[in-house]
Amino acid sequence: MYLHPILAFIDMPILIGIVALGALLFGADKLPKLARSAGQAKKEFMLGQMEADEIAAKAREEARARSEAAASAEAGTPPAEPKP
Repeated sequence: MYLHPILAFIDMPILIGIVALGALLFGADKLPKLARSAGQAKKEFMLGQMEADEIAAKAREEARARSEAAASAEAGTPPAEPKP
């Protein structure tokens, strides 16, 4: 089982204390809602990150195609057709 490095140092009594403190602060009925909203926020973050990665990959491909076209224009040869 993979544990995040921060979670590797938290043992069971500390984890129980954190959950109990959360129940005292927010109330037992609010904890599932908080966990659900945290999960949704993580999902939205991951989707945004994947979208940003796709945009960056397209930008890299376009920059590569432009640099190849500029290099071939300097050499006097026709540029290669960009991949769709």
